[in-house]
Amino acid sequence: MGKVGGKRNYGYGKTLAWAGKNALGDRYGRGHYASQAAHVARWRQFAAYAKAKDIKDARALTRNFINEYGKTLMEQVRKGAMAISYAQNLLSTVNVVTETLRGDRTLRISPANLVGTRTHVRQNAPRGLDIDQVQQIVAALKVNNEPRVALVAELARRLGLRFREATLLDAKKALQQADSKGQVNITAGTKGARGKSKDRWVPVTARAKHTLLEAAHLQDDGRNLVPEHLSFKQWRDHAYHVWSQITGPNSVKGFHDFRAAYACDRYQEVTGHAAPCVVGRRIVDKAIDQSARKTIAQELGHGRTDVVAAYVGSTR
Repeated sequence: MGKVGGKRNYGYGKTLAWAGKNALGDRYGRGHYASQAAHVARWRQFAAYAKAKDIKDARALTRNFINEYGKTLMEQVRKGAMAISYAQNLLSTVNVVTETLRGDRTLRISPANLVGTRTHVRQNAPRGLDIDQVQQIVAALKVNNEPRVALVAELARRLGLRFREATLLDAKKALQQADSKGQVNITAGTKGARGKSKDRWVPVTARAKHTLLEAAHLQDDGRNLVPEHLSFKQWRDHAYHVWSQITGPNSVKGFHDFRAAYACDRYQEVTGHAAPCVVGRRIVDKAIDQSARKTIAQELGHGRTDVVAAYVGSTR
């Protein structure tokens, strides 16, 4: 949308949250929808924090104020209520939005200095690796009359999809591909060029096909699993709220854990051995390990194999 006029928030809108969204639209234009949506959601949290501190205009933001916000995030990290990676992402969004609003980097801070350095290598097996635990969560969601949330969780676990990808998947079309090719091409809700200019084929097991069948039935005449009366944002907020109510602190933390569990399963299927994060180290030949990571990277929608370490563990 871009600038709307006036002095408040550098001309991007009357409220801090709305101004940030407009600025992001100005920055990214048409494209990068998933990245833009993630920034909007994270900026909304910062705007709420600022409003609670009686700051409603981006022109009043200072580096000290942003540092104070970083300290509150660090407290949550120390308590185990937030991952370092997410805290860093929240602060990175503040950098991106303030830079766009102001047109300079005056307020830019270092997320790592404020909340600590994150490792991009998974150290422990993802909690979603236990299929029995997955089925317990899915069953609980269905008992609580949340079949769509249950199916999004199952699609994330069975096909290695992000929440957005699982939600926007056209299950009917995917089921046809599974029948004819034994795999599905993930095109909706993806990041980067995959799904648009690049194919992203994911193999379909018998259990994954059963999940697609359920999703296609529930989808009915719709195009995906988003309920007709809700926007994607409303649906996402609802799904995450339901998830937090169903799962406990010692359960699967989020839908993304299912994606990591899928990657570990695929690593074992391709190499014949458990993923490094499961057993503590790489136990297969390096060439086999790299080949598996290349396959998994393609299926997860990543362009680089080094990213796979965040899902399956170290190459060492």
